[in-house]
Amino acid sequence: MINFTLTRKSRPIKARRMKIRFYPILIIISILFSIPAFSQRFQGSQQCDISNLQPAIDSVKKIYAAEGYSILREASLQMESQYEMPVIVPLSQNEWYQIIFVGDPGSRLYEVRMYDYNEREVAYKKKQWGDVDGNAIAFRYIPQFSEYHIIRPVQVNKKKKQLCGYIMLMKKTQ
Repeated sequence: MINFTLTRKSRPIKARRMKIRFYPILIIISILFSIPAFSQRFQGSQQCDISNLQPAIDSVKKIYAAEGYSILREASLQMESQYEMPVIVPLSQNEWYQIIFVGDPGSRLYEVRMYDYNEREVAYKKKQWGDVDGNAIAFRYIPQFSEYHIIRPVQVNKKKKQLCGYIMLMKKTQ
């Protein structure tokens, strides 16, 4: 005589095997979907506190607005001491631009280098900690061609590794 209870018990065992095989796949998929969310959380937390730079930023904006410049782009930069932070901007031929970088007041050295599309250096400004005009570098530039340019500010600070900077691109409108 055949025992029907054995065949019924075999189905749940087969279903358990499928569940056991399915769980590792489910765990791997959930880990893969959680990695981008985890990295975005840390990316957003790296905001700069520019409150110590704000008076210099406001005064520079006011000075160049009086000269007929308007702001095209501006951004705060999370920087590391002694490392360049590349900023890529499109510039139009024969337009007057003002590039301004405001660095951390405690830094010893501030430099801004600008390169054209062919990576030729077209502008270079350097300031030391004791200079009269402080922690801001500003220079005027008129591109010969309409193309992308790379602006690379750097600052050196002996006490802090993580620094904040602020960069502005202004265009002559009047």
